[in-house]
Amino acid sequence: MSHILLVEDEAALALGVMDRLRSEGYSVELARNGPEGFERARAGGFHLIILDVMLPGRSGFDVCRDLRRASIDTPILMLTARGELVDRVVGLKLGADDYVMKNCDALELMARVEALLRRAGSATAKLAGRLEAGDLYMDLARNEVTRAGRKVTLSRAEFRLLKYLLEHRGTLVTRQELLENVWGLNGDTLSRTVDVHMAGLRKKLEANPKYPALILTVKGFGYKLGE
Repeated sequence: MSHILLVEDEAALALGVMDRLRSEGYSVELARNGPEGFERARAGGFHLIILDVMLPGRSGFDVCRDLRRASIDTPILMLTARGELVDRVVGLKLGADDYVMKNCDALELMARVEALLRRAGSATAKLAGRLEAGDLYMDLARNEVTRAGRKVTLSRAEFRLLKYLLEHRGTLVTRQELLENVWGLNGDTLSRTVDVHMAGLRKKLEANPKYPALILTVKGFGYKLGE
């Protein structure tokens, strides 16, 4: 589960954003001012920081700049009521990864959050050489997968599929996305390839494939990797 720090002093806005994030399966903590946000972000443990620009005690710009100076590379999404181009440029130059208006549509906010988490997850995976979710581990150097300490033998396609799910853990992936990125097929292709391989993975990884707890189906949308 991805862990997000929201730094926002407007109570109503903070509550709305937190409710939305939690409904999508994210874990969220709230800091209500600049100094608190900086200290909690510097302590680590977060996959993403959503940072308001206008904060009491210390501006979001200052928090962003000082986090980057402290070598904190957690992705930062700047949140602001101001729409001037110069503000967006300043935020990005100080080290922010993206910028969104407070009054943006909730779907846009979630799309930005998922994109940043996906990008960060892929970068971390390449550096670490290992992917994991709970007691599931994938060793990229050895092309090995274990679950609860037990080695699991996968086909090449199953390995690629599981790797993609692990790299995008915490985000929803569609069948079209999987067809394009795992098999190199057109996302509009009518194919049961994804479903067949998902069933195969579940047989090998789930305690009870009929009631999966790891590879979750989000009806009408796609799949999501649980813990």
